[in-house]
Amino acid sequence: MTRNETMTSRERVLCTLDHAIPDRVPIDLGGNQTGIHKNAYRNLVGHLGITDELRIMDAVQQLADPCEQVLERLHVDTRYIRAGAAASWQGGIVRTTRDGQEWHDLTDEFGIRWSMPDALPYYMDISLHPLADATLADLNHYPWPKGDDPSRFAGLRERALMLKKETPYAVVSGISGVVYEICWYMRGLEQWFCDLMLEPEFCEAMLDQTLKFWLDWFRLFLDEVGDVVDVIMIGDDLAGQNGPLFNPDIYRRIVKPRHKRLVQYIRSRTQAKIWYHTCGSCADLIPDLIDNGVHILNPLQISARNMDPQDLKRRFGKQLAFWGGGVDAQHILPQGTPEQVAVNVRQNLSALMPGGGYVFNNCHNIQGEVPPENILSMFDTAYECGFYG
Repeated sequence: MTRNETMTSRERVLCTLDHAIPDRVPIDLGGNQTGIHKNAYRNLVGHLGITDELRIMDAVQQLADPCEQVLERLHVDTRYIRAGAAASWQGGIVRTTRDGQEWHDLTDEFGIRWSMPDALPYYMDISLHPLADATLADLNHYPWPKGDDPSRFAGLRERALMLKKETPYAVVSGISGVVYEICWYMRGLEQWFCDLMLEPEFCEAMLDQTLKFWLDWFRLFLDEVGDVVDVIMIGDDLAGQNGPLFNPDIYRRIVKPRHKRLVQYIRSRTQAKIWYHTCGSCADLIPDLIDNGVHILNPLQISARNMDPQDLKRRFGKQLAFWGGGVDAQHILPQGTPEQVAVNVRQNLSALMPGGGYVFNNCHNIQGEVPPENILSMFDTAYECGFYG
């Protein structure tokens, strides 16, 4: 049955994020947490017969930058803008030899080294935590990057205005506002968890540094595009498969005040909707995220504990929009048949789309082993079954 679209992509996204009912569920692909791994992308464009030169959008996750032809084929309603690194950052991937093998190393602006083995070029993992042995006094002398370096935002407004004026799509930012995770990246996860229990003053000092970076960053970002961008993506992973990664009371005491300050600052400067990313079983923390002031939760990891989409929609659907959760990404999308993918997508749509407030995407990035037939089944089913009325 042929369906008629009655809204532009931007109208559709904004309508559903206002918890009204659009013509159909908006569809997303191409973000740092809603993207596609380079291997899956190569297979997809080959399957579709599309010629596209691979462009890596996210080096750590090895995500491809989808071409316009792919985005149009999948009925994607979003387009992304991203600020850059400071011009003074001498970044780039360097080939090195360690432990008898070749590595691709990337040291970011915070001094964190990310590495990918040449023999298994799937992702980058952290191979150097620059503050692993730091003391509280050391934090004052660390060369923290400047969030408000103007060179980060060169040409950003022009790119955003081009999307706003010359295309029908919703303008969405790349991921930013990573206040919490950068701390454990710099410290090491095990040591950071020990610090949360034993050295909270150290943790608060680190969080204040990353918060300052992002407040400075957003001051200039919002000067440039606060009146143009439709959705702003921020986030930190707070949960794992079975629940929060650390005691929610510690979150509320140490981390949440910084999160809330950042969200409230952004809200004071723009009408854009604020999208918060955390993987895992985060249901226990959703009331805190709402209290912080976020509008949207991503990715809605429906295969994690206590993350049933129908229950989450019932409990929180009037206060939050959901972005993701379109398919079981741990089992069905990579391992199922296209028919099983379609059944799962229909089930999740029926739970999440009533009343608006839902943007369709996979639960996270499409991983490298996902067959192109399953990718097409996911997006085609979302399009065909996502119309209202």
